[in-house]
Amino acid sequence: MARIAINPGTVDWSGENPGIYLKSDPAGDYSALALFFRVVFSPHGRGHAAIVLGAPDTGAGWPDVPNLIMTDNQPMMRWIIDGWVRHMPTFRGRAGLPAMTWLHCDRVEKTPADIRSRYSEKLIGPDTTVEMVWRDMGPPIPAEVGVADSATGAHEMYSVFLEAASADILIDGFPLPGQVASRSFFGRTMSTAFLAFSETWVTPAAT
Repeated sequence: MARIAINPGTVDWSGENPGIYLKSDPAGDYSALALFFRVVFSPHGRGHAAIVLGAPDTGAGWPDVPNLIMTDNQPMMRWIIDGWVRHMPTFRGRAGLPAMTWLHCDRVEKTPADIRSRYSEKLIGPDTTVEMVWRDMGPPIPAEVGVADSATGAHEMYSVFLEAASADILIDGFPLPGQVASRSFFGRTMSTAFLAFSETWVTPAAT
């Protein structure tokens, strides 16, 4: 089928959505999951957020276990979690997702001075700070994902990915345990720590 310049679908949201998935045992399940959001367009406005599940399969929140979300736009993030995050294979069925504690984000600091060697996003709240750090990025990878292969099974997704060789998830300066691993990513092997820029989710036009 020929590609067309204007997608007839509806843009749901667009922005940045990098992630870090860590494993304490390379052969085991993930020990910590984190996603950062910088949304520049959505029906619920703009905003930032970090979802951190330091105990993904534990149905409890912060501070009992490191399961939390920090955001400056709760309505937007509740909509994104319901429509996207809970459907993603890595997050689907995780007891920590509905149990995580919601915290307010006062401001966000990023340090992209040299994106090839180190990139970080720090969310600062009244009592808690969350920081995600990526190191040693590979070359940018353009991705176009159709409905059949997308994480939700209902949207198209367009993005630019850069995989990181190492990464950390920190709460109040303390790193969560685990290391970056590798995973299958649309026919290739990719790091479980990645930057995702210009990410746009589209509901296809009815046929």
